[in-house]
Amino acid sequence: MGSHLCDRLIKDGNDVICADNLFTGSKDNIRHLLGNPYFEFIRHDVTQPLYVECDQIYNLACPASPVHYQYDPVQTAKTSVIGAMNMLGLARRVNARILQASTSEVYGDPQVHPQPESYWGHVNPDGIRSCYDEGKRMAETFFFDYHRKENVDIKVVRIFNTYGPRMNPSDGRVVSNFIVQALKNEDITIYGDGSQTRSFQYVDDLIEGMVRMMNSREGFTGPVNIGNPGEFTMLELAQKIIEHTGSSSKIVYMPLPQDDPTQRRPVIELAKKELDWVPVVPLDEGLDKTIEYFKTVI
Repeated sequence: MGSHLCDRLIKDGNDVICADNLFTGSKDNIRHLLGNPYFEFIRHDVTQPLYVECDQIYNLACPASPVHYQYDPVQTAKTSVIGAMNMLGLARRVNARILQASTSEVYGDPQVHPQPESYWGHVNPDGIRSCYDEGKRMAETFFFDYHRKENVDIKVVRIFNTYGPRMNPSDGRVVSNFIVQALKNEDITIYGDGSQTRSFQYVDDLIEGMVRMMNSREGFTGPVNIGNPGEFTMLELAQKIIEHTGSSSKIVYMPLPQDDPTQRRPVIELAKKELDWVPVVPLDEGLDKTIEYFKTVI
């Protein structure tokens, strides 16, 4: 996501400072930008203060894949919470507008379907996913407290499952997992019975929504859902990827991980109204673009 956002911001004529500790990111994703005079890369961890001059801040920092955020759950929580505090402190110092990349995981395993922004969620505070889910929920709390008490100009988006080129082949997310397994003609691993659902948005749609949110009217803080309301079961996704890759992979089933949500789909009426935004890339088209990318890296 970060590299695609940098591409878009440079294309729009901005000077961009990209700060990343590269825990889950790759410098290869921004290598094409490193010689651009309007782009600067800083290797930095947001759990430490950052001192730069800027007008807008996009806070995307945090591993988003269960494989990565469960590897060091304490650091994951620190990244969300302390990182949010540091970025909000920077925004306050330089009077910058700041956007928080929150997540549909704040809804947990939802008891309301589909999920509107008004839903408070159903989250286990003590489970293996809690470092991410509760970390992001706490980050939202800090954003709104800084807005109310310090007059920081905030924007909050809740991002639903996103896929596309430059994903890490080993990040453990369902789209990348299925594509890699299919291209290698390995068994495609479905956790659970395959009936759990997700909504998948192509990365270009997400970036468009984030940029529109950042530049939306003053006083509109969100949170606002940014996701594709098309809903697919895991089995449907696996079958689509087998079809699009021409793979000989077979589907196998494994136990469902703890606290894995059974359904997830955004209500996007607020994004339509305030941002004039809807996703435009259908799943089949986005999968084809993503599969072509993965063919080049595996």
